[in-house]
Amino acid sequence: MSVYKKVGLASLIMMASVLLSRVIGLLREMVIAFIGGAGGEVDAYQVAFVIPEILNHILASGFLSVTFIPIFSRYLAEDREAEGWRVFSLILTGFGTVLLLFILLASVFTPLLIDLIAPGLEDPATRAAAVRMTRIIMPAQFFFFTGGLLMAVQFAKEQFAIPALAPLLYNLGIIAGGLVLGPALGMEGFSWGVLAGAFAGNFVVQLWGAKKAGMKFYLLFDFRHPDLKKYVLLSLPLMLGLTMTFSTEFFLKFFGSYLPTGSIASLNYGMRIMFILVGFFGQAVGVASFPYMARMVAENRLAEMNDLLNTTLRYLSLVMPFSALIMVLRHEVVLILFQRGRFDEAATALTARVLLWLMTGTIAFAAQTVVVRGYYAMQDTLFPAIFGTAGVILSIPLYGYGMQKMGVNGVALAISVSAILQVMMLYILWNRRTRNSGSRAVYRFMAKIALISAGIGILLAYTRQALLLSLPGLPALTGSLVICLLVGIIFLMLLLAAGYFLRIKELSEMADKIKGRLRRKKQT
Repeated sequence: MSVYKKVGLASLIMMASVLLSRVIGLLREMVIAFIGGAGGEVDAYQVAFVIPEILNHILASGFLSVTFIPIFSRYLAEDREAEGWRVFSLILTGFGTVLLLFILLASVFTPLLIDLIAPGLEDPATRAAAVRMTRIIMPAQFFFFTGGLLMAVQFAKEQFAIPALAPLLYNLGIIAGGLVLGPALGMEGFSWGVLAGAFAGNFVVQLWGAKKAGMKFYLLFDFRHPDLKKYVLLSLPLMLGLTMTFSTEFFLKFFGSYLPTGSIASLNYGMRIMFILVGFFGQAVGVASFPYMARMVAENRLAEMNDLLNTTLRYLSLVMPFSALIMVLRHEVVLILFQRGRFDEAATALTARVLLWLMTGTIAFAAQTVVVRGYYAMQDTLFPAIFGTAGVILSIPLYGYGMQKMGVNGVALAISVSAILQVMMLYILWNRRTRNSGSRAVYRFMAKIALISAGIGILLAYTRQALLLSLPGLPALTGSLVICLLVGIIFLMLLLAAGYFLRIKELSEMADKIKGRLRRKKQT
């Protein structure tokens, strides 16, 4: 199989996983909205993730694939797999021990840490709930760390199916915790579900997958091994640096703690909707393409890697018209997904306003998952870490200004603007470093898709308004479903027509695939 076919197949596996994960994740948020609404207890639940996420970031478990895969892939290419498993054992033993110590210390000092990361939480009950749930969620980071390494070796061996189960089982665990324990414990039930889901999806199942991939693990403490030192040097910038995704989650809760009750919850609900598109278009392709990027770098095929990166970004640009669709239907989407139980009309209106500003940054979050992996494939973690940290620091005034001028909507807009600026500069600098001659075509294509998306969005907005006037008296949920269905059909027609008339290969290929499937269904 060619590299592009392998990446395509791997992407399909990861897209299926991400799609199912996002659907289950939405179901999770729907259950949370039903039980907790958009109130202080949900704010506390979201704050409870900050300290565990910081631990995850410091120990680089979120970067295990991008730092470990190039090292392990080199051993596979050199037919020295046994030594690769030795390095795997060294990293798991050493870093796992350090993480356990960090978890213990963070659990002891949780109240002090909560005051630092969410200083605006003034309600004693909300603060106490945040402390309690943080201590429950904290141990899950050990399972994320271990699972990250177990999945990395499977990715390096081009095995994607079992790692694809991790987010599904994790989200199912959270839902089960909420449904079973929520009636008695409230949001704390979801916290226990986080711990159970991480254990099942990221540890137990991935241990089975790694064993199928030939895993050999030994308890080893040998800090002199050159590749352990190399792993530390690669991971250190990522541990100390601030990434766009990590800072977004942190700023959302830090600045949100100063806003009225429910602001953190509404930002989180909006982010979850936005990340459906990001995950489907960006995360799946980024995860699937990275092992092949690493292999191309190892074989000194930089021009081919640039072609793969550029092609991937062109397809990722198709997230923009879908973002425009969600922006137009934001109120209906939020109502359909969340408005039930304690999530009332006021919460729907607040979350819909937030979602408008968040969706403008979807393309940036999707593209970032791919662009940054180009640097990681070249085993350059220092520059993205320095650049990311500088971008995060420079974005702080943007968040502060947005919060003061527009409240929660300003925080949402700051998230999007900051992401767009950071990923644009990261790609420009990559093109200069690698002399990526195909980048200009990517810029032109993205500009064309942006204009098409804006035009489609304007037409859909008028269509939605006309439907609202012509469908009076329908119940809120029924009316929203009808509007989403009709506007969605018109959207697909406009998008596919644009692909044909403007000769956009990526869109016309999508239309051809849909036609082919419809023909096969008719024949059967």
